[in-house]
Amino acid sequence: MKLHYSRNPNPRLAVAVARHLGSPVDFVFAAPFSPSETERYRHLNPSLSIPILEEQGRRSLWEADAIACRLSRLSGENFWRTDDEDEPDMIRWLSWGKANFVSACDMVHFEFGTKQRYGIGPVDQAKVIEGLGAFRQSAAILEKELSGRPFLLESGLSYADFRMASFLPYNDVAGLPLGDYPAVAAWYRQLEALRGWGDPFSGLDAPDLPKVASAAERQEKAAAEPPV
Repeated sequence: MKLHYSRNPNPRLAVAVARHLGSPVDFVFAAPFSPSETERYRHLNPSLSIPILEEQGRRSLWEADAIACRLSRLSGENFWRTDDEDEPDMIRWLSWGKANFVSACDMVHFEFGTKQRYGIGPVDQAKVIEGLGAFRQSAAILEKELSGRPFLLESGLSYADFRMASFLPYNDVAGLPLGDYPAVAAWYRQLEALRGWGDPFSGLDAPDLPKVASAAERQEKAAAEPPV
């Protein structure tokens, strides 16, 4: 099996799952939107997005959630819950997270990270404010839930935790106020302590993402500027 990836959030998520499960995959750094690579990847995923799982004798599989499901089932682990009791609860968190907490993180990171890395345009402060508002609303719900247990599911760590946290490794750039939510911050520290999550690219030939200013650097620059 080959897992085509980059250092961006969803490919990182797939790599972290593979590393956490010890999946027997070959990691292949990919840049499908590069003109020299486009045709190579179009037959694997017509949208050209990664991650992509290439498996002999099967159609290529794309989208991080689908890849996580496949790798979990192949591993024999119950990381992607398959039992009648836990699977609906896991899917509940996947669905809610992508529409709320993950979406909010993405909105802010897109402005400070993705747009600046790839020259898409200036930061839209209205979108940042909207994203921060959505983050606070959803983080407050997570704070209440995680105050009573260490992970999203009562049965313990699952893929729902990885999906919910998919943009938090980039929070040095996004600057989301994670520290305002102690239970959420404690939950994420547990994930960071997992080798597969905390350093998924260890030993891989994975070029760094283009450098952009961190939240701390932006704050320092703003403090140094004279008042208008």
